[in-house]
Amino acid sequence: MTTNIFESQGVRIAVEGCVSFSLGHGALKAIYASVEESCKHRGWDGVDLLIIGGDFQSCRNAADLSVMSCPVKYRHLGDFPQYYSGEQKAPYLTIFIAGNHEASSHLWELYYGGWVAPNIYYLGAANVVRLGPLRIAGLSGIWKGFDYRKSHHERLPFSSDDVKSFYHVREFDVRKLLLIQTQVDVGLSHDWPRAIEKHGDQEWLFRKKPAFRGESRDGTLGNVAAEYVMDRLRPPYWFSAHMHVKFAAVKTYSEERATISEPLRTEGIPEPPVAKESNPDEIDLDMDGDESGEEMKPETPLKENKNSVEANKLEQPTEDASEVSEALRAQLPASFARPQPKRTPGQPVPPAITNKEVRFLALDKCLPGRHFLQLCEIQPTRPEASAEHPPSESSPRYRLQYDPEWLAITRVFHESLIVGDRTATSPPDLGEEQYLPLIEKEKSWVEDNVVKPGKLDVPDNFEITAPPYVAGTPEIVNEQPDEYTNNQTATFCELLGIRNLWHASEEERVERKAMGPPPSERGGRGGGRGFGRGRGGGHRGGRGQGRGGGRGRGGHRGRW
Repeated sequence: MTTNIFESQGVRIAVEGCVSFSLGHGALKAIYASVEESCKHRGWDGVDLLIIGGDFQSCRNAADLSVMSCPVKYRHLGDFPQYYSGEQKAPYLTIFIAGNHEASSHLWELYYGGWVAPNIYYLGAANVVRLGPLRIAGLSGIWKGFDYRKSHHERLPFSSDDVKSFYHVREFDVRKLLLIQTQVDVGLSHDWPRAIEKHGDQEWLFRKKPAFRGESRDGTLGNVAAEYVMDRLRPPYWFSAHMHVKFAAVKTYSEERATISEPLRTEGIPEPPVAKESNPDEIDLDMDGDESGEEMKPETPLKENKNSVEANKLEQPTEDASEVSEALRAQLPASFARPQPKRTPGQPVPPAITNKEVRFLALDKCLPGRHFLQLCEIQPTRPEASAEHPPSESSPRYRLQYDPEWLAITRVFHESLIVGDRTATSPPDLGEEQYLPLIEKEKSWVEDNVVKPGKLDVPDNFEITAPPYVAGTPEIVNEQPDEYTNNQTATFCELLGIRNLWHASEEERVERKAMGPPPSERGGRGGGRGFGRGRGGGHRGGRGQGRGGGRGRGGHRGRW
């Protein structure tokens, strides 16, 4: 596949696919060593940023590993605990999005993003951040239609269903990304945006991965939500992983703006069959290995009957006699109103998003002989951004920063954020026309309270929460991890003046743990003790300073 699609002279970035737990205890070291070696070949002294496309597996200890979605025989802590404890430090600023094999209990603490270890930053469920002149948007998780419209109901202790649903993309997070009004430079998703294979050498891909042909034909190959986000944001570069193959594509847009490939829509989307959404390379919690899919046989095309077509033309009336006139329809109840066409989510694209070509690259996982790493220099879409955000003369050249527009969107949506309540439904979409005035108001707040005081830099405030793994102790345990309040989430909520929904008192957490997890609704197998019966409450978002906030009981609403 062609890889020379990246222009030079810009922010130096290394992109890696998945962190492979098959490497066991040296995955991160192997990735950083590969970056260093590739830099030598380029004549670089390093990179400004390493992006990892998911399956990072930031397990701090054996308890975290017990709620990571994969068969027990594949569970390895790897070398992340050494970075978490401070024994090792990432040599390059590293950011990652979540995939479908993650330390869910760790990432739960960092819904809005945060450091999982010094110099290693998780982008959260969805995010837009800035590194120097570049704006980077990320969407964590994979597509599962049956969970898309649910709230983030998962909260420790997890059921076997929660272990898997935790990493499924939610419409609430996508909705926020689809409200971005200005150009971003880089987009990230774990699985591929749906139908992106049609913009590359798909025949080569189908020879490499035969099962993808049928999925491509019926529209189930890739992430529907990621397609919406790509077609809204149109970043010049988009990176993905998940499919365990290197693949490049270029998607171009006409002046008429993007059209979304069929057959699926967000509004009124039916839940697709689970089997058609399977990924042959996803390790399923209920399986001992990868799924295998058979290639679908091509359907026989229907032949058009010329006589029937001509007959239909002749029989077509000039005016439908049963059609209700507009004057009469106006006198009828609202239920008789003419149905309005449903808009594709994220469309039309705002005028400030001007890019017309997205260069897509998917990478493999970190294993010998695989194509898992790409180095590139990326220029900002707006040339003036380089002058507005010049590099520092000292190392590092750029600091990771919050994005003001994204902070404004976060303030708008936090009030309706639902945490930890499995009885709650996701709040309805009010529509872009309703949200935009609210976002504009919050932009002023962010300007006055974050931008002008100089608080855009992401603070280096990593602290250990769960105890690090002790070498020589068992990696496989039968107990779920405890829940912790993360100081980074508390600080972020204080910065934005929003309530910390991920905080609870020690008494509340002890009570919830004693109640145990809820029963599995899908009949999946758990990962040891603790996947039993129980129930829990949750939080609903709201404004307010500080680290406080308790857990609601019973019918109270809450989120992730």
